[in-house]
Amino acid sequence: MKLRTWTSIVGVMLAMTLINVISMSQARWSQEKANEWRSKVGWLVGCNFTPSTAINQLEMWQAESFDSTTIDRELGWAHKLGFNSVRVFLHNLLWQQDSKAFCSRIEKFLQIADSHKIGVMFVLLDSCWDPYPKLGQQHAPVPGLHNSGWVQAPGKELLSNPARYDELKPYVVGMLKRFGKDHRIHFWDLMNEPDNNNGSSYGKEEPDHKDQLALQLLQKLFIWAKDANPLQPVTAGVWLGDWSSDDKLIPVNKFMLTHSDIITYHNYGDKEDMTRRIGWLRRYKRPVLCTEYMARPMKSTFAEVLPIMKREGVAAYNWGFVDGKTQTIYPWDSWQKHYAAEPPVWFHDILHRDGTPYISEETTLIQSITAKK
Repeated sequence: MKLRTWTSIVGVMLAMTLINVISMSQARWSQEKANEWRSKVGWLVGCNFTPSTAINQLEMWQAESFDSTTIDRELGWAHKLGFNSVRVFLHNLLWQQDSKAFCSRIEKFLQIADSHKIGVMFVLLDSCWDPYPKLGQQHAPVPGLHNSGWVQAPGKELLSNPARYDELKPYVVGMLKRFGKDHRIHFWDLMNEPDNNNGSSYGKEEPDHKDQLALQLLQKLFIWAKDANPLQPVTAGVWLGDWSSDDKLIPVNKFMLTHSDIITYHNYGDKEDMTRRIGWLRRYKRPVLCTEYMARPMKSTFAEVLPIMKREGVAAYNWGFVDGKTQTIYPWDSWQKHYAAEPPVWFHDILHRDGTPYISEETTLIQSITAKK
């Protein structure tokens, strides 16, 4: 028997074993419990938030670059827009470095957010962009390049080795135990776009069969999260593929949709695509939350899709807030072609660094939609 065949068989057997273990651990929330949670929190609306002074999640949270002044100022602007929740990325390396100090900074962040009447959803792991994260001073932004410094969590070295996945357990369980009863946290996103192979940026650096590795890690993440038993729901969101019926789901998507307490997804399509995908996800009879949207050149705009999500009661978290070191005003294709100047239309983000709107009519619209939640 060829080694590759044997490895595949072992992987399938491991996956089946883990799924059985999940069924014996803390149960997935019932539909009733999930919908009661939705009634309690109301309509959540906000953004994926990184302060303008941070190039990535490491620079946001490390002691030497944690910028509470900027965080306070920018979350104040978010409150004025009517945002009541933000999606924020963490990193396992920060926990491994000094979990106590890391949690202290998280507590400070939660205090600031709460002072602006904003709740938080934390993302524990992320499979996008640079697969080689390193603690310490982060490099300067590459001019004109979208997310030129964002890093994966865990990095390629760990993700490529399933035998090491348990190294992440103290972080996941520790975080959910420490903050799992905190009313300032709306819910937990266990891993962002787990099977994203970053084909347009770091694709050549990614491990083979990343989707299979991601599924193995996800299975463990849900076991650990459910055993930690937080009061908040846990989820992992679908972002790619056809979700219109169960038989069209790829394995990673099927697992996330059938194990998440609440249904989360990403969509950067136009209003027709947004409406269609919301309809697809209604069959799970659980709260539906869009945790990434809004890319102006793709017709995913506040004017086009935010009213739809408001009408449908779907939580809405656009990507980006203040134009800063992540440089997400530039489009994804900046990895293929050089932008020597600001793009003619901002891809993401809402405000300039001084708090003034990129488009004043846009912020006025947001405020009008969020005025009555």
